[in-house]
Amino acid sequence: MSLPHPLPATDATPAAPTAAVPAVHLSAPRYVLGELHDDHTSIEGLAERARRFGMPPRAELWGWGSVHRTAKSLETLAAETVRATLDAARAAPSDVDCLILCSTRFPGGPRTHGAFVENVLAATGLGAAAFIGLTLGRCANLLAGIRTAQAYVAAGMYRRVVVVTTDRVTDESVRMDNFALFSDGAASCLVGAAPIGPDAYEIVAGAGAQDPAGLDWSNEISSDLAREVNDRILDDAGMKIGDIHGVLHPNLYKPLVVLKERQAGFGREQLFLDNIPRVGHCFAADPLINLVDRAAAGALKPHGHYLLASSVPGVRIGVLLRRLPSAGRAPSAGKAPAAGTDTTPNTATARREGR
Repeated sequence: MSLPHPLPATDATPAAPTAAVPAVHLSAPRYVLGELHDDHTSIEGLAERARRFGMPPRAELWGWGSVHRTAKSLETLAAETVRATLDAARAAPSDVDCLILCSTRFPGGPRTHGAFVENVLAATGLGAAAFIGLTLGRCANLLAGIRTAQAYVAAGMYRRVVVVTTDRVTDESVRMDNFALFSDGAASCLVGAAPIGPDAYEIVAGAGAQDPAGLDWSNEISSDLAREVNDRILDDAGMKIGDIHGVLHPNLYKPLVVLKERQAGFGREQLFLDNIPRVGHCFAADPLINLVDRAAAGALKPHGHYLLASSVPGVRIGVLLRRLPSAGRAPSAGKAPAAGTDTTPNTATARREGR
């Protein structure tokens, strides 16, 4: 999605000048994991399920490591990460206009969803903020929520939007699947017209692609959809795939991640595999979890470009971010940037500003 594109001119309507695309920023990504940290060997029926899936029991091959379980509710997980995001952004709950709440499976049904949302709003102090729920994108829900928030902010509908995804396994017999070991957790961020707090990124571009015939869970993840999304994002940003400094992908099994992302055109050095054994697959939260951990490790370059990406059967979504300078501050007027600072202008920003 490019925001906005002018309508095509016709003989009856002269072409209007292209409107400036408003900048939108993602700030203060944070996450929480289940409080019970266990080795993968604690997973019920692990060896039997591995045999059923035809997987040799080699933990180092697949990236089997830790899983994180929780006894907390989805509302509690969501509230904990949202509060962490607000604290990191140095923002008050009253600064937030809208909450986008994502989950693979909201508990109950229409009669219980009202109380679910009320509990999240009350626990976070968001009060009467507008809200929307996203679920059909499965483990791509969070990125769908971020793109929705971007559109809301760019359109002027809301000033600041909290996006949160929260999920947990309720049946321990399915904590292991043929593509990942699942962990419980939640992740969140703020999306607004301006960077908020010291940990912020510009949303440079984003895109999604779908294949309705491939949506069934039994289908494979599509590298064709990933290449289509990459092409749209790189075209909008005026970049090449090698200009992306890192890909923040789901924490699926290592061979699957490497195969699918290499088929999408990325080099292995662009991938981030460390969290596959450390964290496991936290449903839709993985891209933000991996972004937070790479930042905490000092592995993100100022002005570097990082792609949040999620694939499920039949769907691929990507959001390209540009890391803003450390502490969210540009160099003072008349002061040279610190040695080693990347001062290369961002192509998409320059095009938006008419440079």
